[in-house]
Amino acid sequence: MISEARDSRLRVLFFVEGFTDIRFVIGLSEICDLTMVVPERQYLESGLKGRIESAVCHIDVITVPGGRLAFQFRSLRRLWSLAPRFDVILAQEVLRGALNANIVGTIRRVPIVTYMCASPLEYFRCRRERAQISAPVSLLGQSVIRGLMTVNGKLATQCVAMGRYLAGVASKYCSRVSVGLYYGIDTNVFRPVTAAERSQLRERLDLPLDKFIVFLSSRISHEKDPETVLRAVSIARSNGLDAILLNLGGGFRDFLKLAHELGLPDVDRWVIGRPAANPITEVHRFFQAADALALASLAEGLGISPLESLACGTPVVVTSVGGMAVELEGYARLVPRRDADAMARELLWIAANRDAASAQALKGRDHVVREWRREKAFADLLAVLESVSGLPQQSNLKSA
Repeated sequence: MISEARDSRLRVLFFVEGFTDIRFVIGLSEICDLTMVVPERQYLESGLKGRIESAVCHIDVITVPGGRLAFQFRSLRRLWSLAPRFDVILAQEVLRGALNANIVGTIRRVPIVTYMCASPLEYFRCRRERAQISAPVSLLGQSVIRGLMTVNGKLATQCVAMGRYLAGVASKYCSRVSVGLYYGIDTNVFRPVTAAERSQLRERLDLPLDKFIVFLSSRISHEKDPETVLRAVSIARSNGLDAILLNLGGGFRDFLKLAHELGLPDVDRWVIGRPAANPITEVHRFFQAADALALASLAEGLGISPLESLACGTPVVVTSVGGMAVELEGYARLVPRRDADAMARELLWIAANRDAASAQALKGRDHVVREWRREKAFADLLAVLESVSGLPQQSNLKSA
């Protein structure tokens, strides 16, 4: 447990407008008396319901049915009735859900903290870049996003943004911004393993012992760039690297389909897709079993998976965009946006320079241990929540 027993814990209402991570939810439950308001469909489809029920924690969950518009109106009513019972409302992101929280919090005089884990404008523009929306829709959507960020920035008591890059983005709209670490990295679980342990892990996970395994731990969405990773591994293979590419996630079937659509040779032999692994008990094993993590993005607030990989001492190749360019400089192999040749060269370098690549990754682990530990993430967040609540700070959490 992160926190020690307290006579009276901060009462926090966590308002979620979409999907959220079980690791963040469990960490929150350890530092406060937590109630969640979540959209019913996402709560069920994401598997969050089952993970909360199986976790050793106490969380009150209130589900709100309906699509986007129905959820927006119904959740507003629920927030209105619930708000007076809490010391702080924590709102996910800085758009439509945060608007409901800020409206209710302002009127009901309950402090609101928004938590920003993505750059909304940058992510939305990726839809236009991928031709998923028309130019007029893109312009309208960007105007709406700017408006929501401006209003929420003015109304929120404070905004917490994941990492330095997003803190800079958030500060354009809100004058009260602090850097957050989301759920941080459990460096006791995400840790380096020996060569013998790696072989055992590969056997346990049914992965080949003699291949160079490139791990892509990412959902497939409009701001990601799985095409570049697929092409990069294909190029590396054509240059003699006996590599396979493994993707875990709810969209792994889309990933496998994409591999075939790109017309890459022999994809059935080297592209593997599997359902998402349990993020608490299983996913770290894949980082430890891999030879490298590759993550390409069109836009990225930061991305936790490169930090998890570095914590395991597994070398990382990522696109030099957004928070990855800011946070991973010197610890990961950074490549230009949409440059499959550059990513392939870095994968080949890692394979040919194992000791140097490992040393760089272990330097990254030191950075993660120093700056991104799970304990620090939730100690820092509790300090923010207690500060805005106006209640006496009672926490005995240690960030060291």
